[in-house]
Amino acid sequence: MTDQLTVSVLGTGIMGAAMARNLAKSGHTVRAWNRTRAKAEPLAADGAYVAGTPAEAVQGADVVLTMLYDGPAALDVMREAAPALRPGAVWMQSTTSGLDSIVDLAAFAQQNGLVFYDAPVLGTRQPAEAGQLTVLAAGPEQGRETVTPVFDAVGARTVWTGEDGAAGTATRLKLVANSWVIAATNALGEVLALAKALEVDPQGFFDLIAGGPLDMGYLRAKAGLVLNDQLTPAQFAVTTAAKDARLIVEAGERRGVRLDVAAASAERLERAVVLGHGDEDMVAAYFASFDEKAED
Repeated sequence: MTDQLTVSVLGTGIMGAAMARNLAKSGHTVRAWNRTRAKAEPLAADGAYVAGTPAEAVQGADVVLTMLYDGPAALDVMREAAPALRPGAVWMQSTTSGLDSIVDLAAFAQQNGLVFYDAPVLGTRQPAEAGQLTVLAAGPEQGRETVTPVFDAVGARTVWTGEDGAAGTATRLKLVANSWVIAATNALGEVLALAKALEVDPQGFFDLIAGGPLDMGYLRAKAGLVLNDQLTPAQFAVTTAAKDARLIVEAGERRGVRLDVAAASAERLERAVVLGHGDEDMVAAYFASFDEKAED
């Protein structure tokens, strides 16, 4: 990297904190903020400045990176930051949001003179910590020289989907990718639940599909989290997966497509939240196959 940037990271949960650390490691000046300040405080040890408000965090920022719960949350936080935003700054919007939210976020960027990049990421805690995320990006050619060093610091690959961030082409691709991840994870949970009910050793299932087209390293890794009781810390939390599943269903409905599997996945994930597994890894939707009495 030849140019040091000042990057404001708004939202330091599982993904945002890891991204902030990698930005600091790459030599950028990082200003971090989180609604619950205690989640941002550890970043001070990595050289980040921990701000008390969004407006304080974005002061002097070349790039503002938002990694919050959803689109409305990102918009609310950016409105709080508005008084201190520098016209001409780049906004890397990495929160997974719905199609309606992208329009609102892009409109806010235009109103405040920001260069907007629709830039969700693929990956969970482990690749985020390793700086190995895949960045899906849509935004103008002018400004990419500023945002590219940020992409390179947090990810191993950038996939450009278009030049108009407001069109949400990166978010659309992210929703399609997440629909597969969520469906596969929920299917695995049901496989493990059925194996338990039928008194089948799950390893027998994995031996059966070993080396064939049905075998997936992802499924084996996720199964291990359940079977070895390693659901925390979450790679991708149940609550977040439930939110994304609802966004996927809504996106399909907007385009006249009925997504039965995504809808059922959302219901399973939400049931797992009710059962107390919201902060665990998304594969904890496995527990939605049982009622509380059965698990006790």
